[in-house]
Amino acid sequence: MEPLGKNMLRVEPENFIDILEERRRGSDLSFAFRTFSPQPYHGVTPPSAKVLNSMVMESQYLRYIISEIAVESGEPCEGVKEEAMGLLEEMGQNLQLGFIRLLGFALSKIFKRVFSSIHVNEDGLLRLQQAIQEHPVILMPNHRSYIDFLVLSYIMFTYDLSIPVIAAGIPLMGMSLVGEILRRSGAFFIRRAIGSDKLYWAVLSEYVRTIVRTGYAPVEFYVEGLRSRTLKSLTPKLGMMQMVLEPFFTGEVYDVSLVPVSISYDRVLEETLLAHELLGIPKPKESTTGLLKARRVLEEDYGCMHVCFGKPVSVRALAQGRVNRGQFNLVPRDLPLNLSAELQQFVNGVAHLLVRLQEKSMVLSPWSLMTFILLQNPEGMDWDQLTHKTLWLKTLALHFGAHLNWSAQRSNSEVMSENVALHHSIVRIEKGRVQMVEEAGPGPVTQEEAVFKRAAPVLMCASYRNQALHVFSRPALVALAMTTAVSHRKEDIFSRFCFLQELFANEFIFMPGQAVEDFEEGCVGLQQCGVITITDQGLSVTEEEHETIVFLTAILHPFLETYEVVCRILCEEKFETFTEKSFISAVRDVLLKLLISGEVRSCECLSSDTQKNVLSALLRMGAAAKSRVAEQNEYRVNRAGVKRIWKTLGGGETPQMMSYSRL
Repeated sequence: MEPLGKNMLRVEPENFIDILEERRRGSDLSFAFRTFSPQPYHGVTPPSAKVLNSMVMESQYLRYIISEIAVESGEPCEGVKEEAMGLLEEMGQNLQLGFIRLLGFALSKIFKRVFSSIHVNEDGLLRLQQAIQEHPVILMPNHRSYIDFLVLSYIMFTYDLSIPVIAAGIPLMGMSLVGEILRRSGAFFIRRAIGSDKLYWAVLSEYVRTIVRTGYAPVEFYVEGLRSRTLKSLTPKLGMMQMVLEPFFTGEVYDVSLVPVSISYDRVLEETLLAHELLGIPKPKESTTGLLKARRVLEEDYGCMHVCFGKPVSVRALAQGRVNRGQFNLVPRDLPLNLSAELQQFVNGVAHLLVRLQEKSMVLSPWSLMTFILLQNPEGMDWDQLTHKTLWLKTLALHFGAHLNWSAQRSNSEVMSENVALHHSIVRIEKGRVQMVEEAGPGPVTQEEAVFKRAAPVLMCASYRNQALHVFSRPALVALAMTTAVSHRKEDIFSRFCFLQELFANEFIFMPGQAVEDFEEGCVGLQQCGVITITDQGLSVTEEEHETIVFLTAILHPFLETYEVVCRILCEEKFETFTEKSFISAVRDVLLKLLISGEVRSCECLSSDTQKNVLSALLRMGAAAKSRVAEQNEYRVNRAGVKRIWKTLGGGETPQMMSYSRL
């Protein structure tokens, strides 16, 4: 059977148009109050939010769950029903055109001030317009900024497309005035931790399924779950994914169209905030006061944004030969749907496919490429050297299938100078030398504070590099596997590749069960660039391209160092049982000392997200165990398992041989 979505991963660049250009010439008031006439699903006017809520409450499924909970708890059905109604009112959207117009007017003002341009692929919007009329549509954007959901609704309004209803975190609901504006602009609010709350899960899932089965509006949600603090793709969460697919599984809709949306930023509004969060500084609580205080961002230039609407993915086509929907024919629809292991695997595969499609359509800025070079030269480098290496990397990125926003109308030096100027908070040029800018602050400072000041711009740089990591991850893993495998035989290199891929499964997005395809993709990319030759005897590096292998392996060094150091800390320190919070705090304290002493080089080791990923990898690979104690997760490490992974990572032990077969 062909791997899920294999042919869909071939994405060609499309033409983009700047939607702000017309806004700069016309009246924002006229734009906001023009005739808005979207073509809805099957041409039928959707019901009101009130009618939608009634459909949810009157559904057989929710009635069944309410009666079941009443029996289990001993409460009267009416009491449980009132609680369910309260939950529905808490989460439900109340989309109103008047508020969409208000947002359209306000966002026109804000976007023209903050961004130089917002580029959108009109071909993708034409495909989306057709899809909305034919099948329920699920919009699935990546999540890098709070601006993401605002800009999508703004684009839909601009092009007379049905405004989506959007799954939003419940903290946004608590923002005075802003929360209500968002609700009336299509946001429905979800608690971050549902846990075992059976009634909440039932109300939410039935609410989402009702929207999908009726085609009420396109549903927009972030398959990654949370906003990425590192600006790279996160492992998908499956709860909402399952909810939007269930109406197809049960035959309530003929098909569902999943639309990947790739949002790329030259500069992210929250860049400093994200770096501070990774260093352990608590994120400010979402509030209207905080939003007003953050208005100084309007004084900055954030460059351009690219929003690429991918080709709609038919769930019916993906399920062909994989999902037997007949198994649900005899199951009453008012009963909870328990997905088989096969269906759970399918949902997981679809979620990973959509994230990969998001990555494939990302439009990368020159700055993303420049950060790869700067991070490998943290002490600074000459401008001419940076220019030379960036142009070399540009060629390599294009070979690997990247889409770049690199102007052909200006010289390379001008393009790069503009990008340095845009990111003046991170780097500066002095006397022809490019250096990172340490955060300003009062002095003198302690050694630990000095490390944090040095680390903040490094993590900001790393976040922009992370936007392009997907382009290089597979060739880089092959390169690293070649340098650490026991021989040049393809089987040995593939075995090493599989170990690294499993270890870094939370750092990069890999399609489940497609290690062979990923390995082949990395090998073919390197071969087409002339970096390696492939023979029956194995893989070998061409003499003139050894520098490329060194560069690609260096991309992974910050991750390698973090994983090695955390394994070392877990083996040497007195870790018995611990929570994630205490783990991060203890690891950070040790890392600060190691950075001060010079034993650890990369400030990226301080990233709390990467440290959490190490813990996830140890759990997945059987070197740690997790249990639920007093409403929190507790961890216990298996030191022998951690030492084995640490030793294998350092090349001191051969990973278990993996079977390999050529495609």
